[in-house]
Amino acid sequence: MSATATPLADIRHLASLPVWHRTAPSAASVMGLSRDSAYQAAAAGELPVIRVGRLLRVPVPALRRMLGDI
Repeated sequence: MSATATPLADIRHLASLPVWHRTAPSAASVMGLSRDSAYQAAAAGELPVIRVGRLLRVPVPALRRMLGDI
């Protein structure tokens, strides 16, 4: 199951996003990735992540730079 695509304009005001979330905006939905692909990219270092306890968060400014939006 993949989440609905999220436009970059909808996340500009956020500090960070989860790597994947079923219903909320996430890095996977912005990038058009499946849950597994997003976590594989995070594990491979291809997706910038910050670990907060057990959660992986993606800083929005880093994601925007990665996608060429900044």
